[in-house]
Amino acid sequence: MTGTVLYARSRALPQTVLALAATALLAVWAAHALDSYLDPERRVPVVALAPLLAAAAIGASLYSASDELDRTAVRPWWHRRLAHLLCLTALAAALLPLAVLSSAQTFGPPAMVRNVLGCTGLTAGAAVLLGARLSWLPVFCYVSAMYMGISGVRGTALPAWAWLLEPGTGSGAWATAVLLFALGGGAYMVKGARGTP
Repeated sequence: MTGTVLYARSRALPQTVLALAATALLAVWAAHALDSYLDPERRVPVVALAPLLAAAAIGASLYSASDELDRTAVRPWWHRRLAHLLCLTALAAALLPLAVLSSAQTFGPPAMVRNVLGCTGLTAGAAVLLGARLSWLPVFCYVSAMYMGISGVRGTALPAWAWLLEPGTGSGAWATAVLLFALGGGAYMVKGARGTP
């Protein structure tokens, strides 16, 4: 039990949980302020930006002040890294859909959960390549490019790399997001976050 508590404190997990709760509250407020219950298309900013904020918070928690100790520990840490990532992703995937509960077919809870998975996978992969402190940068660039670049395009015209803006039931978008989560999460589980120089 003590090892788990020390691990949670060293990764700032209590603060990350609070950040995820605050992100969910902000998403609920934003969806209400946009009157998204009148038109599901108004949810696009919430469905795109809330997972970005959640993934950035999760990415920050992947930082380890003692990555050399983690890599040379007697017991392998992959199971702790996996549990860490899965628990925070599950929490974000449970909280954020509260902002978009109605009209599940178009930018509702399925789209929010899918975007949480995809954004978190990108962040976890970036933590392996760039380090946890910069893990938010690639997903921020991707979400910004998608939201600003092709926000007026919807439906079958979207390519697979534009999974973020697909309605919630698009199978291609789901496959891409799940693949990103599996690849990024798997890389983080095996390697851990890159150390900072």
